[in-house]
Amino acid sequence: MGSGDERVRGIAARAGGWSARHRWAAVGIWVVFVVLAMAVGSAAGRVDVDNADQLKGETRTAARIIEDAGIKQPASETVLIQAEDGHTTATDERFRAAVTAVVRTVEGTGRVTGVTSPYDTKTISKDGRSALVQFEMRGDPDTAGDRVEPVLKAVAQVEKEHAGLRIEEIGGASMQKTFSDAFGDDFKKAEYSAVPVALGILLIAFGALVAALLPVALALTAIIATMGLMGIVSHLQPMDDTANSVMLLVGLAVGVDYCLFYLRREREERAAGHDPATALRIAAATSGRAVIVSGVTVCVAMAGMLFTGLATFEAMGLASLMVVAVAMVGSVTVLPALLSLLGERVEKGRIPFLHPDKRRARNARRGRTAAEGSRTWRAVLKVVLAKPAVSLVVAAGALLAIASPALGMKTENLTLDQEFGDRLPIVATYNRVNDAFPGGSEPAEVVVKAKDINAPEVKDALAAFRAQAVSSGASRGPVTVKTHDAQNVALVSVPLVGGSDQDKASKSLELLRDTVRPNTLGKVEGVQAPITGQIAGSHDFNDQLVGSVIPVFAFVVVFAFLLMLLSFRSLTVAITSIVLNLLSVGAAYGILVAVFQHGWGASLVGAEGVGAIVTWLPLFLFVILFGLSMDYHVFVVSRIREARLRGRTTKEAITHGVVTTAGVVTSAAVIMVAVFAIFGTLSMQSMKQMGVGLAAAVLIDATVIRGVLLPAVMSLLGERNWYLPKWLHRLPDLTHDESPVVPPRQAPEGERVGV
Repeated sequence: MGSGDERVRGIAARAGGWSARHRWAAVGIWVVFVVLAMAVGSAAGRVDVDNADQLKGETRTAARIIEDAGIKQPASETVLIQAEDGHTTATDERFRAAVTAVVRTVEGTGRVTGVTSPYDTKTISKDGRSALVQFEMRGDPDTAGDRVEPVLKAVAQVEKEHAGLRIEEIGGASMQKTFSDAFGDDFKKAEYSAVPVALGILLIAFGALVAALLPVALALTAIIATMGLMGIVSHLQPMDDTANSVMLLVGLAVGVDYCLFYLRREREERAAGHDPATALRIAAATSGRAVIVSGVTVCVAMAGMLFTGLATFEAMGLASLMVVAVAMVGSVTVLPALLSLLGERVEKGRIPFLHPDKRRARNARRGRTAAEGSRTWRAVLKVVLAKPAVSLVVAAGALLAIASPALGMKTENLTLDQEFGDRLPIVATYNRVNDAFPGGSEPAEVVVKAKDINAPEVKDALAAFRAQAVSSGASRGPVTVKTHDAQNVALVSVPLVGGSDQDKASKSLELLRDTVRPNTLGKVEGVQAPITGQIAGSHDFNDQLVGSVIPVFAFVVVFAFLLMLLSFRSLTVAITSIVLNLLSVGAAYGILVAVFQHGWGASLVGAEGVGAIVTWLPLFLFVILFGLSMDYHVFVVSRIREARLRGRTTKEAITHGVVTTAGVVTSAAVIMVAVFAIFGTLSMQSMKQMGVGLAAAVLIDATVIRGVLLPAVMSLLGERNWYLPKWLHRLPDLTHDESPVVPPRQAPEGERVGV
């Protein structure tokens, strides 16, 4: 920047100034960075989260023992043969013929091994109407879902040839394929829909094609660069597909928002009469700074996920943190360079009736000026500022009422039928197997490690464990033992009483862990016997998640508070920021519980019968929402503080800050709500819950919080908004937001400069 801009000291202003002066260099550096990040990341390859690292506790210990022993546990599959009428039983000739056909056909695919007949393994239901053919998939169990389709087709063909019998397959590989297909289809739908939706909203907001394309292009390049960086970083912190999907979601939302904030301020300054260079300098010093403060705060919030100790959460947190940082850097470096290069050409591709020139002309005819901002929000603020105490009580009361259902929140890991309802055939198969063979489809597994697995005392303890597992009521049997002599490891399979009922199955698991194991295997010195399995994994996941709630909440809240304190030099602003953000998160929780747990309006999003919130969502939502809420808060409060520093009264500054940011906040919120709402239309209930929770919170945050509660609170506080105790004056000054006050050009006589 020029010598007259000494007062512009902030990093955003300096970065914007350098980029504007070295336009091609800034653009070139960005392009090289994106290409290099993607190339190096692709060459390095991505390291995915290891199953043994997914959880801590007994589940991880068991996985480590199996991994260290080199034991490969192939993906097991089951074919249910069930009579559809009430007369046919497993002893009938046509039932036996169907079993023989299933055994012969699955063996004939060449993809399986260890096929067993129910007549040999006694896997026939008590009523005699159902039987299970069991086998294992050849090859790596982690990729078994990719190879199971020929087996599924073979089983389906056998069913066609045996009328009156239900013949269906379920197991690790087939469920892996089902989840992969459903998850993949869902996210493809979301990804393909999100960009066009965001672009359409930006076209309405800007009224020009080039201006609308800039935020989308920058967000997409930030996402591409982060995908490459994830490959590099995954060698230190393994990643997974969930982290990739969350990164895309967060990257698009913040990438578009940050560019939108910057671009709208630059446009506004040009509309007020400043020349393009000056408009860009002011945008860099003001909106650029708000982007950095917001971005750093979001990064801090995302870093909270690193405190969970859960590999998937750690991957999501790191991936989200990286994409926010990349989008933030791009917004304050390459965006000023592009705006400087384009100049007036940023308005190319104007859309009739939508371009702001049309609005400015209409405003000029009506005698309205740029300073008047949004008429709608000005009308709302007139009421709010006239009676701030009443507005505060009404708005806060409404949000507390919305949040109240969250007090009865019930969280659990969703079962297949809760996750997919009756949309997928495998869900019905899952339920039929559990009904016919309670606890048989998802048994607990005890991984027993000893110095000598065949020692008499170890064998006696295993026998006692098998007997007590049944006599204690934790299992109805059969409890089977598979010994690996060379590795001195035994794998004990225990069907849990409760089956697919997670509450009952969890009680059975606790009985095994707390009573049966200590009384048997626990009495043999040197024996390890961690208990794993689907129910055990859910139990350990929940324990780990609950244990991480306080550290994550404390980290996010404390660091967000400190950042706001340093960025605005106001204890009051920092406290109100935290309180308002917590209120919007609480309201989102309340909506989630009302819709998905109590079923109020659930049919509108296809969520009937879920009855619970997926376990990981509350903590995930808190971290994401706390970060994203800062976008609007920092942007609005920065504008209010800027107006206050320029001599306006607090009430005037509040009005100016809210009405002049209303357009960009509304546009940004509409984009976020639209993108998140797409996830509310997906088939998986966990994705629906995530989408509805995010969309509801952003909508509340951009309207009730920023448009009513924030101005009401700040109006009541008056000059106390800027209170900073003397003992805190020693803190670093990170404000640096004094933009150069350059008089705009005078409009020709008879012309009004409008918004």
